[in-house]
Amino acid sequence: MEYTKRYNLNRGYMKLEVWQEGIQLFQLINKTIKDIPRLDFKLKAQILDAAQSISSNIAEGYCRRSLNEYLYYLNVALGSSGEFLTRSIGLKVTELISSNIFEEIDKLHYSVENKLLALIKALESKRSEGTWDQQIHEPNEDYYKIPNDEL
Repeated sequence: MEYTKRYNLNRGYMKLEVWQEGIQLFQLINKTIKDIPRLDFKLKAQILDAAQSISSNIAEGYCRRSLNEYLYYLNVALGSSGEFLTRSIGLKVTELISSNIFEEIDKLHYSVENKLLALIKALESKRSEGTWDQQIHEPNEDYYKIPNDEL
């Protein structure tokens, strides 16, 4: 899915599957809880914040361009992932969502969580091996994409 018509080096996180699935997770929970009448405003805001924090922290870490900061924000995203799952389990056990809906949420969350863990592991490995390269090697034509109507 294309989220914007504009790309540059700083927006490269949008190519990450974990970020894309994080956005899908936010969409899913938003669609799921928006019409639950017995769900109070505070809890609704907290679960939406936890869901959106996953992809937001992936993006923020990526944009920091330093390996240590990137890992820090990926770990914050992992913490938000745990908070999100806990709140989703709470919705299930209080019967605010069905087991079938929870299964759909849990399946997507599990994928996001595992991709996040794999990304952290890969980056930690690069850090310990000293192979982190801060240079972006994609050709420039992959970036700086501007819609034709703005040229």
